[in-house]
Amino acid sequence: MAMSPRNVTTAFELPGHRVTRNLGIVRGIVVRSRSLVGNIGAGLQTLFGGNITLYTELCEKARSDAYRLMMEHANDVGANAIIGMRYDANEVTSGVTEVLCYGTAVQVEGKQDLPEVSEA
Repeated sequence: MAMSPRNVTTAFELPGHRVTRNLGIVRGIVVRSRSLVGNIGAGLQTLFGGNITLYTELCEKARSDAYRLMMEHANDVGANAIIGMRYDANEVTSGVTEVLCYGTAVQVEGKQDLPEVSEA
């Protein structure tokens, strides 16, 4: 059974749960480069100022992929939660960026999912 994203937190505890087993660090890593076409399009966007959506989309996709890989790694080791989740990014070389998503895989007891948040 896949772990719920609601059982992933940047905190070091999960409210309503008790950590019963620490399974170690899990991670997802993605290395991405910008394409020539993307660089030209982003260069044009910089002329007008504001949010450079081509780079924003590239960053969001890299983070999403790294997160997904971390979740797969956590499932592989038998975790049902991840605490202390973080992102890190480094430029490997010009135009090539590494995005890392990592945290501590744990098994918890208690409610298996956090309650739904209602939008008021």
